[in-house]
Amino acid sequence: MVERTFAFLLRLRNRHFFLMDIVIFLITPVMALSLRLDGISAISPFMPSLLIIMIVFSIIKVFFFYRGDIYTHYWRYASVGELSWLIIAWMGAIATQTLIFVGIKSIGLLAPTFPLSVPLIDGLLGLPLVCLGRYSVRLADRGTARVRDDKSHKRVLVIGAGAAGVMIVKEMQHQLHLCLEPVGFVDDDVQKHGSRICGLPVLGGRERIPGVFEALNVRQVLIAMPSISGKIIREIVSICAQAGIQAKIIPGMYEVLDNRVSINQIRNVQIEDLLRREPVQTDGAMVEALVSGKRVLITGGGGSIGSELCRQLLRCQPSELIVLGHGENSVFETQNELRRLLTANNYQACTITGVIADIRFPERMQAIFEDYRPELVFHAAAHKHVPLMEMNPGEAITNNIMGTHNLLNAALATGVERFVMISSDKAVNPTSVMGAAKRVSEYLVHRAAKNSGKPYVAVRFGNVLGSRGSVVLTFKQQIARGGPLTITDPNMTRFFMTIPEAVQLVLQAAVLGHGGEVFMLDMGEPIKIVDLARDMIKLSGLELGHDIDIAYTGLRPGEKMYEELFLPNESYVRTRHEKIFIASNATNFIPHNLDNELALLAQLASSNNKAAILAVLKSLVPEFQSDDLKSLPGASVHAEANAARALQTTNERLLRTRLNQR
Repeated sequence: MVERTFAFLLRLRNRHFFLMDIVIFLITPVMALSLRLDGISAISPFMPSLLIIMIVFSIIKVFFFYRGDIYTHYWRYASVGELSWLIIAWMGAIATQTLIFVGIKSIGLLAPTFPLSVPLIDGLLGLPLVCLGRYSVRLADRGTARVRDDKSHKRVLVIGAGAAGVMIVKEMQHQLHLCLEPVGFVDDDVQKHGSRICGLPVLGGRERIPGVFEALNVRQVLIAMPSISGKIIREIVSICAQAGIQAKIIPGMYEVLDNRVSINQIRNVQIEDLLRREPVQTDGAMVEALVSGKRVLITGGGGSIGSELCRQLLRCQPSELIVLGHGENSVFETQNELRRLLTANNYQACTITGVIADIRFPERMQAIFEDYRPELVFHAAAHKHVPLMEMNPGEAITNNIMGTHNLLNAALATGVERFVMISSDKAVNPTSVMGAAKRVSEYLVHRAAKNSGKPYVAVRFGNVLGSRGSVVLTFKQQIARGGPLTITDPNMTRFFMTIPEAVQLVLQAAVLGHGGEVFMLDMGEPIKIVDLARDMIKLSGLELGHDIDIAYTGLRPGEKMYEELFLPNESYVRTRHEKIFIASNATNFIPHNLDNELALLAQLASSNNKAAILAVLKSLVPEFQSDDLKSLPGASVHAEANAARALQTTNERLLRTRLNQR
């Protein structure tokens, strides 16, 4: 019976509402007069006058409804907007019919004793009836969806009764086809306890979660607090796991930069969420002022850090984004994504330019900088895999060091205003070729800043969750294969940061830089890799030791047990941003023989002479220590370096002789 009623109502169209309106318009004056005279029997003396106003009032209302497009709305999805139009048209009709009523009564067309209050009472009676007919269609639509999907509906407990939680609940209540039925909120704000938001009760704080599960038959928990810390997320996920309840989450604050969340963003809890830190305020206005209307070049633009830099820079509305990378597929994908974002978010006109190039070729870099004339450069291109660079040190030299050198020369030659290089915490007391190469790259940035007086800076941070080569991706692949998860040592720790968070702080550091500084991002507390692995196993619904195992493989070449953030001889102070430190004396450590050693490294890289490369890196970075260096006696290290220098000198003499002969 209920379903048949719903089906009937859903078949109603505007032509049906027009006929219903005519009936309502004719009946309400009769009802108004009978109410005014305390009975239907008392209206007979006024029948001639009543017939006149019934016809006149009906014509006026139909006119206003047509003029107000009331008969063009689709009432199945009617909302407050449609109700507003309906009320406006109704009020216009009532005001007009009241004036006409007074006019025709004054000229004697109506009985002298006909009550003056009839037009007002008519208006009060008619509006609810007109609305009821139309909004019954929407109620029938909601009822049909509820009847149809009742068995598949998930009863959802929302953690967080703030703006994000309210937005998500409203979407759930409106989009019934999603089969998500919010049943209440849990929030630690005691002032909200006992109140109702969106018609749902705020049941208490987190301690109430286990009891709420059974009392309300909850089947899913939604964590709708973008600013919540990873520690609290761990607690909630643990409670849900014990009760066998599915936990979902909305993105963190670093992913929701426009402060808007959508039901489409709901996803499973990921390891990044468990490691989430409390967000810090970033000065978006300063970053936007720096970037807006500028030509910005991003090297490594197709990579995980580079592409996120592009996304966040696009919000600042530069005049052009130049996405430079060596891999054509990744640059192509990033360029297309940026163009979609440009259209979807109605950003001001910005040219998205993809450039395929290798930063190791100085002439190519010079030509690109002359063609596009970037005003800001963010240098994210680099080889980052520590074990691979130990096996291929020549590539670390040509890409990380010489590539940076080429970019800086091109930037200085074309007047680039600001240059920001993405460095690594592995540059601090390096034990790997990759770390030492990054340290030498920092020297190059410091020297360029010192010689030019421009704000060219380096920014160091640790491991980035979700980036290419991240241990998280390795663990995901190993879990998909059934394990085991391989860890080098049970006591190994690393600093972790999400990609959006790291990029936001890089942009903040870019604003703060004056020239020659090293910025170090506050990476929070170090995380044990084994704890990371255990959390990922739990999030995958597996049990350690039963479904999947962890295997320890020993340290790989160039790896540290733990990462360091600060060098002992660098003077670190906090900037005005609480999560960014600065080494203001970084330019004091530029080696005096940097150019000669760079030329030597470039020569050694062509033959991938590992021993000699290590020796020269050691001379440039005294704190550099690696297993390969330790295996060589000190005399051998110096001998390798001196032999390389002698070869370089001989080659230079031969070149000069040939030039003189010509």
